[in-house]
Amino acid sequence: MQVYAWVGGDEPAEIADQVAAQLDAEMTAVKMNASGRIQPSPSLAEINEIVSRLAAARSVLGDSRDVAIDLHGRVGVAAARRILHSVEELHPLFVEEPVLPEHLHHLPEVISSSTVPVALGERLYNRSEFVPALDAGVAVVQPDVSHAGGISELRRIAVLAETHGALLAPHCPLGPISLAASLQVSFATPNFLIQEQSRGLHYNGESDLISYVADSTPFTWVNGHAEWNPLPGLGITVDEDAVRAADQKGHSWRNPVWTHDDGSFAEW
Repeated sequence: MQVYAWVGGDEPAEIADQVAAQLDAEMTAVKMNASGRIQPSPSLAEINEIVSRLAAARSVLGDSRDVAIDLHGRVGVAAARRILHSVEELHPLFVEEPVLPEHLHHLPEVISSSTVPVALGERLYNRSEFVPALDAGVAVVQPDVSHAGGISELRRIAVLAETHGALLAPHCPLGPISLAASLQVSFATPNFLIQEQSRGLHYNGESDLISYVADSTPFTWVNGHAEWNPLPGLGITVDEDAVRAADQKGHSWRNPVWTHDDGSFAEW
């Protein structure tokens, strides 16, 4: 199963360096945020920055590897249409969350604005919530096994997507149990596209994907792919001592709170 790695960086040169590092690690696909803080109706300069960042990644990847970008619902509907059109010639694998979940009724006009595949689903929590998105023509669904009802519901969402000609790319910037469960579904899904994974993700801080497992072998990627794990259950062993030590420290991570220059709320 193909997996992708996250890359960061504010400038095109930083993006290029991080993509090159992932290629050195034998990854075959990457994803990055399309932008940082951005206005709901971005300027031409802000849109050009998105294009430049994507172009920098594409220049390193070439035509045989993939790059996806995540808008995270940060812009309005009209801006999403403009951005999709602007990046079309760079052929991203997909553009994720061009609009917020509460604006799914605008998906048909967003999707029809370009040929770029649209992906979403991390903020949808059961199969019924995916129906309007699939009816609108979403190309890639991204349910999260930790949020959308577990393995059984994830598999049902995958089947629903298959009936609409859509592909599965499970959302999973989380821990080893979540990823192991996602991979079980991915290996059993004919319309699987690619698997998100968080090893080395810049949000992780001190605790990386493999920090709480006794053996990291199941999360060792081979030519950018996860290999079938024949071990029973989810195929991993939790390092209980590491979990107990982490419990003593507590959990303090919160997503950043962004504001625009005028003090108004900015979507993170």
